[in-house]
Amino acid sequence: MANEELAERVKRYRKLTEQALKKVSVKGGLSGKEQRIVNDFLDMAHNYLSDGKHFEGEGKLELALAAYSYAHAWLDAGVRAGFLDGKQDDRLFALP
Repeated sequence: MANEELAERVKRYRKLTEQALKKVSVKGGLSGKEQRIVNDFLDMAHNYLSDGKHFEGEGKLELALAAYSYAHAWLDAGVRAGFLDGKQDDRLFALP
């Protein structure tokens, strides 16, 4: 993959993940244990997004793409598990 193509893909995945983080919300009625789980999912998504931005800034595009993909995967997992509400957006999330 050409560096230009990789840079564009990294940018696209960053924006997609940022949109997904803004869109999701924690579902109501969760138990204390479920609330702790969903908080962990969100923390992991935020941490991987931050890592991706760090790697992107350093020009480590492969690592940035991987980090953005992991961030988004945590959000998808939260939506599929029923802890996060993806607002029925099948463009941003793998809906249950």
